[in-house]
This record gives sequence, C-alpha cells and structure tokens, in this order.
Amino acid sequence: MRAPSGAGALRPDLAIIAANVAPGSRVLDVGCGDGDLMAALQRDRNADARGMELDSASVATCVSRGLSVIQGDADVDLADYPDHAFDYAILSQTLQTTRRPDLVLEHLLRIGRKAFVSFPNFAHWRVRLSLLWGGRMPVTRLLPVAWYETPNIHHVTVDDFRALVATRGIVLERAWFLNGDRETSAAAANFRAEHAVFLMSR
Repeated sequence: MRAPSGAGALRPDLAIIAANVAPGSRVLDVGCGDGDLMAALQRDRNADARGMELDSASVATCVSRGLSVIQGDADVDLADYPDHAFDYAILSQTLQTTRRPDLVLEHLLRIGRKAFVSFPNFAHWRVRLSLLWGGRMPVTRLLPVAWYETPNIHHVTVDDFRALVATRGIVLERAWFLNGDRETSAAAANFRAEHAVFLMSR
C-alpha cells in the first residue's frame, strides 16, 4: 500500500518514474495506493495504466477516479499475470512490505519488460545514527511510525538491493537517489540517500 502523495505534484520518486515511462506504454502499478501515478501516466504519457492495490479503501478511491484497479496482494496475485503483459511493472515504496521481495521482483520482471522499484534506504545516516546513539528503531520523515505499527518487514538498503539484483542476473539500467525531496549524487548513496529508485530489465 502506498501512502498518498497529497494534492498537486507527485511524490518525488513517483515523479521520477512518471518522467521515465515511454509514452504510450502499458503499465502495471503494483501497490498503486490512491492512483496518483496512474492518473499522471494516463494524462501526461498517454499510458495504458492498470493497478493492483491491497487496501480496499484505496481501490475504491481509484475506481471513483475512473482508474482500472483490482484488489490484490503482490505476494500472491502477481503469479496470475502472463509473461510480458506490460512494458513496465512498477513497485514504489512497497518492496519492503512484501513477505518475499526476491520473488516479487522476479514476477515484476516476468510481467513487465522493464520494472521500476523504489524504497526507503534503511542505511541512511539518520537511521544509523538513531540506532547508534539512541539504540532504538528510527522514526524519520520517510519512516514515520514506530516499529510496532510499521508495515515494513524487510529493512532493505541500497547496497542490499544492488547485491540481490546482481545475484539474479538483473540489469540495473538507471538509478536515482533522493535526499529529502531532491535528487542527490550516486556517490555514497548507501549512506547519503534517504530513498532510491531503480529501473531494471533482464
């Protein structure tokens, strides 16, 4: 489930994804939340955008906006999609909430010819500092709830993700790193970036 980006502009990671989807593409947005990205892709990129979302209230919101969304669980229901059904499969701020991120990633790249994945970086320096000095799981702008109520069950880092895709033979075509709401250099991204966005293919 994706947190709403609010009225107006897209959330920064979603804006990066939207700007890098080829016009006229077929897109599956997994964990699409309230449908902000889908609406932008339809409006600005003339995309055939479909969505999957676990939260029933968010599905209802999408449908009320005229978006094509089904209720589904990424851990279970992606297996029902045929190979190469979409040009892009997108998973933003959802990977760390799935039970088997590695299998979900494999499905994304089976269903889509390319895949976008974004996630909060749990190795960001503020997270490290919170653990080092406070000895407690961090609460930050991108990780705003306490450990006992967070939907995050896998604390993935930029370097963890790079290692995973390397072992699976996945090609990292592009990467973007965010600090706050601004793009930052790839240098020391595992330490400096709050958020990462990757474009991948086989």
